[in-house]
Amino acid sequence: MGCFARVRFELGDFIGSYEGPEVREDGRYVLWVYDADADQVTARLGTNLLRWVNHSDQPNAEFDGFDLYAKVVIAAGDEITCDYGAAL
Repeated sequence: MGCFARVRFELGDFIGSYEGPEVREDGRYVLWVYDADADQVTARLGTNLLRWVNHSDQPNAEFDGFDLYAKVVIAAGDEITCDYGAAL
């Protein structure tokens, strides 16, 4: 499984938002985000296609909160990846 680009993304392009209900327990497709301004952690259970984004040590995308942005140019057909450790 994976999440693959249908269109080309340029550096800094918005890819999408990780959507789903807030949850309090860890599990499959749960994304935890730390908000430094509010000093709190929030988690969502992914219900859209971004739940398929896989980990990479050399990711081509990164989360800012629950929003995903391209770190490099991503060609149509390329797998979209992020560093799971950087998502918190």
